[in-house]
Amino acid sequence: MHHLLILNYYLLITMLGVSWSGGKDSCFALMQMVQQGYSPKVLINMMNENGKISRSHALPHTLLQQQADGMNLPLLTKPSSWEEYEMHFVNTLLEAKEKYQIKGMVFGDIDLQPHRDWEEKVCAKAGLDAFLPLWQKDRKELVLQMLQQGIETMIVSCNNTLGETFLGKIITPQLVTELEAAGVDPCGENGEFHTLVMNCPLYSKPLELPAFSTVQHGDYWFVQWREQ
Repeated sequence: MHHLLILNYYLLITMLGVSWSGGKDSCFALMQMVQQGYSPKVLINMMNENGKISRSHALPHTLLQQQADGMNLPLLTKPSSWEEYEMHFVNTLLEAKEKYQIKGMVFGDIDLQPHRDWEEKVCAKAGLDAFLPLWQKDRKELVLQMLQQGIETMIVSCNNTLGETFLGKIITPQLVTELEAAGVDPCGENGEFHTLVMNCPLYSKPLELPAFSTVQHGDYWFVQWREQ
């Protein structure tokens, strides 16, 4: 009986939510936590005001849902403007905490201190711990580890330094070299590009991707997915 209580307590404290962008960093962060024995319970993603595409990565809800279904996890999405982002994020954390009994949140940030400060702040407001398993790792080494451990990912948005031709490209060791040659961080940690994880060891099957075109907004290029 005593051992069962200890086991139940361990299972309880290891239940986590995931700040899920749909991209490689949040995916690899989740993979690291699963390898350490933690149990993901819900994916959380903040959408734009109309709730149709995700912030930053511009991924449609249908693709995020495919990812969640592939991991047999619920997906919690919330529309928000940038101005009200923090308020909505904290409220979503509180909702996930009540509904899924999570004790912490996983984030895929690597070394930008303001990002970590913000994540720890919003988690503290919700009474949760913040886990950043990729923190302070070498950026290039991280990308190569992701590829070695089975993450298949494509570039879905990028800045003008890379330009439209990089949209839709699959990240490979050779592309990492190309990114470096273009003067771009191979992990895109500074926001140079964002990715979509098409397949990884956590998925039961690869994503089925719709056709896409490309569109430019300001200094950024995006994949524009055809509605399914």
